[in-house]
Amino acid sequence: MKILAIGDICGKYGCEYVLNKLSTFKKENKIDMVIANGENSAEGNGILPGSADILFKSGVDVITGGNHTLRRREVYPMLDESQFLLRPANFPRSAPGKGIIIIDLGYTNIAVINILGVVYMENMACPFETADKMIEEAKNLGAKIIFIDFHAEATSEKRALGFYVDGRVSAIFGTHTHVQTNDAQILPKGTAYITDIGMTGVKQSVLGTEKDIVISKMKDKLPNRFIGAEGECELNGCIFDVDVKSGLVSGVLPVKF
Repeated sequence: MKILAIGDICGKYGCEYVLNKLSTFKKENKIDMVIANGENSAEGNGILPGSADILFKSGVDVITGGNHTLRRREVYPMLDESQFLLRPANFPRSAPGKGIIIIDLGYTNIAVINILGVVYMENMACPFETADKMIEEAKNLGAKIIFIDFHAEATSEKRALGFYVDGRVSAIFGTHTHVQTNDAQILPKGTAYITDIGMTGVKQSVLGTEKDIVISKMKDKLPNRFIGAEGECELNGCIFDVDVKSGLVSGVLPVKF
């Protein structure tokens, strides 16, 4: 089976692009399941029920999150109610939502796990210990195929966790830095890996934000209100070709369209 992971979807233009393009892309590439990071899908960052609904309507099966997932309180009830909307598993237990989902397809069970990095990020529970816990839970619940969205800043942390879970999960892909990396590979023990799958949104932007505003902020060091960029969009992600019987990935194909 083919599983498509879509990089951080940014704002209304990113959502509209996915809504208009994903269905055709799935058919053309025979995609069986879609995981998308939606923590920036609301205007101004975060995720709202409306932006989540657009992504689900587009054909996204599971929405993962990151450090901005809990920024908009309006989404808290949806995080508790929807099993297909995740937030990082290493948030405190008091946080709404959950960090893992088991999808029963009848012929196989698929687990999707969401974990947040801590290097240059917020102080959360250890990603490595969280991965151990979530992988054990997934396997106890009968998951043969296990995917991890590791939402992290540092490439070193992403690489380290990749090797740490190698051989125990089907694939681990990075999100958060919004720039697709050129290192898609199968690790030594069989786990598919890519440091970051990129961003879905306006091409001529800085991480989905109007570029002149970001330049002004970095150059002049003055407070600025970030506004989502407008213009031509692209979708970044990765297609994983998974063997249902073994749970291993035989092919990793980064995509940009």
